[in-house]
Amino acid sequence: MKLCRFVSVHQPLASVGLVTDADPHHVIDLSSAGVASLTALLEVHQLGAHLNHLVHKPLRRLPLGEVRMLAPVESQEVWAAGVTYLRSKTARMEESDFSASAYDRVYSADRPEIFFKSLGEKVVGPGQGIGIRSDARWNVPEPELALVLNSRGELVGYTAGNDMSSRDIEGENLLYLPQAKVYRASCALGPFVRVGVTEAEARTWSIRVSIIRDGATVFHGETSVGQIKRTFDELAAWLGRSQQFPMGVVLLTGTGVVPPNEFTLAPGDVVQIDISGVGTLTNPVEVV
Repeated sequence: MKLCRFVSVHQPLASVGLVTDADPHHVIDLSSAGVASLTALLEVHQLGAHLNHLVHKPLRRLPLGEVRMLAPVESQEVWAAGVTYLRSKTARMEESDFSASAYDRVYSADRPEIFFKSLGEKVVGPGQGIGIRSDARWNVPEPELALVLNSRGELVGYTAGNDMSSRDIEGENLLYLPQAKVYRASCALGPFVRVGVTEAEARTWSIRVSIIRDGATVFHGETSVGQIKRTFDELAAWLGRSQQFPMGVVLLTGTGVVPPNEFTLAPGDVVQIDISGVGTLTNPVEVV
């Protein structure tokens, strides 16, 4: 099952929806069952059983084509793990002679690279513009599986994410990482939160990214969730050390697809990220 946030002409306020495998072309409006927020729903014990109960209620169902998806995040913080794929380590070393050894060491270290990415209210949703910095020359998308955790640190779902990066800024000096990663419209999530799935199943999923420019695909890449070096429990445990997330948290798990060094995003490009078990996240590119 997949959870989402949406608006429509019938439901102009942000609502929580449910899409089932049995009826993938409609969204069940959970607001008609008293579900006020996605955050609260993810806190429910035995979430799968609760959702199965709601499915059998006579709730309003809307065609997916008649709703506009929102980012599946509310007040949760978004964090990111880096250098979790071998390809990511190689790319980060290529972009910076100055910082290359740091990326090499963190790939094999016990402690992973984890950094803050975005507040929930700043996250870009499906169809909204994803940003490239006006003061950067080398900008790339980073397609990633994102772990959705509740306030107890429990992994309750998965979504697709785009952890945008200004590679020239980060490559100039490792201390510039926050500026390369954290800026307006630098993080997109969606369209769904897939629930009721084990890590073993999620690791069979593929991650694909396509960049479309003037109607033509100028880059396409693919990797597997199974190539992530660290376990999800390991990443979540490190994120939770000396931390507290009373509204829950979303953790991006790193990228295994990196465009060639001569490639950079341009305004008007469209980035499509597809994770086989989640869905497709599409965003146009704009300068911020």
